[in-house]
Amino acid sequence: MNIATKPVSIDSILMADLVAQRSHAKAEGIENYQQRREHLLALKALITENQARIIEAINQDYGNRSRHETLLAEIINASADINSTLKHLKKWMKVQKRHVDHRMYLGAKNRVIPQPLGVVGLIVPWNFPINLAFSQLAAAFAAGNKAMVKMSENSRHLSALLGELVGNYFKPEKLQFYCETGEVGIAFSKLPFDHLMFTGSGETGKKVMAAAAQNLTPVTLELGGKSPAVIATDYPMQKAVERIMYVKQMNAGQICTNVDYVFVHQSQLALFIDTATRWAKKHVPDIHSQDYTAIIDDRAFKRLTNCIEEAKQLGADVITLSDQVADANTRKLPLTLILNSNDSMSIDTRETFGPILMVKTYQDSQQVVDYIAERDRPLAFYPFSYNKQLINFYIEQVMSGGVSVNDALFHVGQHDLPFGGVGASGMGHYHGYEGFLTFSKLRPVFYQAKFSSVKFLMPPYGRFADKLLAFLSKLNS
Repeated sequence: MNIATKPVSIDSILMADLVAQRSHAKAEGIENYQQRREHLLALKALITENQARIIEAINQDYGNRSRHETLLAEIINASADINSTLKHLKKWMKVQKRHVDHRMYLGAKNRVIPQPLGVVGLIVPWNFPINLAFSQLAAAFAAGNKAMVKMSENSRHLSALLGELVGNYFKPEKLQFYCETGEVGIAFSKLPFDHLMFTGSGETGKKVMAAAAQNLTPVTLELGGKSPAVIATDYPMQKAVERIMYVKQMNAGQICTNVDYVFVHQSQLALFIDTATRWAKKHVPDIHSQDYTAIIDDRAFKRLTNCIEEAKQLGADVITLSDQVADANTRKLPLTLILNSNDSMSIDTRETFGPILMVKTYQDSQQVVDYIAERDRPLAFYPFSYNKQLINFYIEQVMSGGVSVNDALFHVGQHDLPFGGVGASGMGHYHGYEGFLTFSKLRPVFYQAKFSSVKFLMPPYGRFADKLLAFLSKLNS
């Protein structure tokens, strides 16, 4: 007699995988340097040996994604991050010596031992799926952890490819990738990981953090927000524009650390617009070129075009830096400037995540600082000036996740700099040593000496204890 079996839920599948990884970690013990090194090399091999297929999968997910951008921002950057991790791994893993407090612990030793947390969960977005997944995995594997990676629903071709390839490089007890089907994300964030890392929007980040809190799972949140730039009058306008607009067109602006709005001195507004227009006509003459990336999906394209139309209707000035118009069929959107926007417009209050740049004017640096301070702390800040005093003023007065001075975005590509937000733009860091620390438990260990003077402080207390405590008090006064 055949009895229909109840379909296995995604919750059960994910929990079974987590249990398997955790059991493997327990049975295997703490990975040594050589094991971690081999896993990092396997990570790099996965992306470098399958480079062409990865580029094509990402291109299919986008509809059109510049091959050069995928090479630079995904393959090359992730490989460089892994190489940097390999270079420093042995040093990071070393047991740290720490000072022993008080003379009453003479002969004792203090040590800090970096140890893996166990199984970490990574929730990765679609905009730079290889770079983000593999740089986070590099940090997690350097620390000796196992990992489960939940990919975005907009990375379906890439997710399927990684699911096909991963078994050639790793056992499932070490690494697994999961495609998003509409149910996976919620179930994934509810798992009792030893650490959970999420990259995405602030609203989704709140839900992930709330789910993780039910298991007291520590989280790292890499969010977004509206990252500003400011161009001082002493800085060459041509150079500022080419650096800002290059970043703005990259990935069609779909970068969490992209320039959302730029402050231009009131006296230089016309110069900025003219320079930006000439730059766009030279470097992005045809939005239908394969060099210019498409907006990720119809919903995102419609949101961006609605933002532009809303801004027009509410009195903003919109300047399209192209002779072409937005194309819903290809989801190509021209570089666009918006002037005279305000908080009544969506473009002013929501992360842009597209090739739209708001331009705001200012008269003095304090005006810039006050405007940014009244809003959520941004993920990145980009001051342009050769005046060191002015740059230091901006760095001291404007709190953000990170800063690039006289450029935009590229602090993110520095593998020895921590990356992370602050406040509404995120919490926690990864990249480099800080990534290793994020996925490690720094275990403090106190080694008592053969002889311990603490024995003289055991009750019942007498005159000797009084004298000893008086002596220690005097030492610390």
